[in-house]
Amino acid sequence: MSRSGSSPPANQGGNPFGGGPDANGQTLGQDGKPRLTEEEKKQNHIASEQKRREAIRAGFDRLCELVPGLEGQGRSEGLVLKRTVEYMKEQLEKRRELVKDLEARGEHVPGNLKDPLKILEELEAMQQATGNTPEQPDGRVG
Repeated sequence: MSRSGSSPPANQGGNPFGGGPDANGQTLGQDGKPRLTEEEKKQNHIASEQKRREAIRAGFDRLCELVPGLEGQGRSEGLVLKRTVEYMKEQLEKRRELVKDLEARGEHVPGNLKDPLKILEELEAMQQATGNTPEQPDGRVG
């Protein structure tokens, strides 16, 4: 199929890599597509940032649904993270007790069910090494 004589080729000026202006004076990229204007770049950046923030907000909302005591209240992201860590530690402590009970009865506990307990052990070791103790729910240490 041949071109009509009215439209010039996208790559003018003999540059095989593009980059020259098209028939409308727009600068073309290497792929032959028009480059974005500064305003288009700015709008794309704003849209990307809004999308990123919305994804973070949705993640925090989901944590508020999953962690007891966070649902239905105003929240700071710091509080959500703190309570999430506390809740996960409680869950790991419960798992440790279940594993101990099973092993005390002579039951075999597969390694993949014990692996998450390593995280709890590391956290406890870090707290002992630094002298940090877990905070009480009212913010007091002890």
